[in-house]
Amino acid sequence: MPKKEVIQTDKAAAPVGPYSQGIRFGDFVFVAGEKGISPETGKIVEGGIAAETRQTLDNVRAILEEAGLSLDDAVRSVVYITDLSEFGTMNDVYAEYFQVDPPGRTTVEVPALPAGAHVEIEITAARQS
Repeated sequence: MPKKEVIQTDKAAAPVGPYSQGIRFGDFVFVAGEKGISPETGKIVEGGIAAETRQTLDNVRAILEEAGLSLDDAVRSVVYITDLSEFGTMNDVYAEYFQVDPPGRTTVEVPALPAGAHVEIEITAARQS
């Protein structure tokens, strides 16, 4: 039976609560919901939904890289957004990061997110043989 392994990196924003940035279990890595928080400042980046989405995915990428994976290994994502009218802008940035064989995705509008974020993305990735 595989054991749970915590994935942690200083190249992504520190968690804003009692959770791990990522968990490896067997061939899977589960990246916690990441926000557009700068690892350097610990604050949400300025520049609106595009800048937040970019920083969010940079944080996700750093966590996956710490686990020895990449965004190409993502098989599922969930995007939480506080204003669905900004979906197009978020989607344009998201498409820059997942150009080939993007993961299955669910996007939902939520009333609020921690740290004043406007977007949060969680990823499940799998080691490919």
